[in-house]
Amino acid sequence: MAVMTRAQLSWSRANLRQRAALGLFVALSVVHLAAQLAGASTLANRSQWFLMPALALVVAVWTARPRGRRVRLAGVALGFSWLGDTVPDLVPDDASFLVMIGFFLLAQVCYITAFAPGARRASPVLRRPLLVLPYAVAFVVLVVTCARGAGSVLVPVIVYGACLTTMAVLATSLGRLGGLGGAIFFVSDALIALGAFADGFDLPVAGFWVMSTYLAGQGLLAVAVVAQDRARRGAETTSQGPAQPTAWTGAGSGTPDPSRR
Repeated sequence: MAVMTRAQLSWSRANLRQRAALGLFVALSVVHLAAQLAGASTLANRSQWFLMPALALVVAVWTARPRGRRVRLAGVALGFSWLGDTVPDLVPDDASFLVMIGFFLLAQVCYITAFAPGARRASPVLRRPLLVLPYAVAFVVLVVTCARGAGSVLVPVIVYGACLTTMAVLATSLGRLGGLGGAIFFVSDALIALGAFADGFDLPVAGFWVMSTYLAGQGLLAVAVVAQDRARRGAETTSQGPAQPTAWTGAGSGTPDPSRR
């Protein structure tokens, strides 16, 4: 009975950490979006620096060690996203856009690498290739719309857009939340591209819409990754028999199979 009490206490503390991390991310997001709406640019810029670290903390405390390959790569993607949010503020204006594209390109590569294994079997989009068509059409329309205004940065924009579209398609292998997160992330970056390069595109409070879709997209991808990791661990626990409650799930997590992602 004493062992169970200690286990339950450990689980309760972990649950508190999880809620605290999630609350921190939500609070920072609300502050940032409110600053965007109010036109408080300094607060918006500074608060943006803390958004992705807070989301990475959510992923960290909602998953158990040893973390799977997909969780680790998602964490790296969030790290590159953080660099894409912060470093452009620290470099000359004429280099900031390319620096941002560069770091977010690395983030997309990490997401692609994380989502690709098993995607053809798990993704309803990849199982029916015609469903890929809307993604391809959206990408082509975006490139055509932005091509004239992009000028010398057109090639980097195309490369990044292709990786972003690939990520959005592969994210459908994570289920509905992952697919929705990838699609919303695409919308967020499309708004940035249209605002920067498309003639006559003037979205009111554009910063709010860009960042709200960005936070929703990244958040949904994080939730999908965590959910899949927990499902994997639950399946491993079931196959290995009952175990003592852990601080992370309240059920035995067992020893992960290194070949599983």
